[in-house]
Amino acid sequence: MKKILVLSDTHGYIDNRIEYYARNSDEVWHAGDIGSLEVLKKLEEKSFFRGVYGNIDNHLLRKSLSEFEIFEIDKLKFLLIHIAGNPKNLSSKVKNLLNFHRPNVLVCGHSHILKVEFLKSKNILYLNPGAAGKFGFHKIRTMIKFEIINQAVENMNIIELGNRSKI
Repeated sequence: MKKILVLSDTHGYIDNRIEYYARNSDEVWHAGDIGSLEVLKKLEEKSFFRGVYGNIDNHLLRKSLSEFEIFEIDKLKFLLIHIAGNPKNLSSKVKNLLNFHRPNVLVCGHSHILKVEFLKSKNILYLNPGAAGKFGFHKIRTMIKFEIINQAVENMNIIELGNRSKI
């Protein structure tokens, strides 16, 4: 069993709650728009880290991270990318990656909109954790935590970090 914390769109912001959840996870996945090397370093200190750069990330973060990651845990294949499009209209890049790599789970960010949906037509679980940072149009800061048990995503929880504007 692995405990996974998924977040996105921190935009250079991290607080004690994010760090607490990161410390209590086996892995932390960041779906882009990290926003600063300091946030990246703090997350890497807390747990095993996987991440991709997003559209606001500078050259230093882009040098440290990839545009997308394909990896496997317990015979489940994951695609981690910042911009995927919405579930009904995935980008052509993501469609090509899905067709080539055949992942079971697509994890993305960018929209600041929390979304968990099984895409029957693609036979894939779509996860967007929303935005954990304080910059953007979202009202509530969110992340997702789940476990990988016996080749399945189990015990998924939405974590609400509070109102973005009250920080």
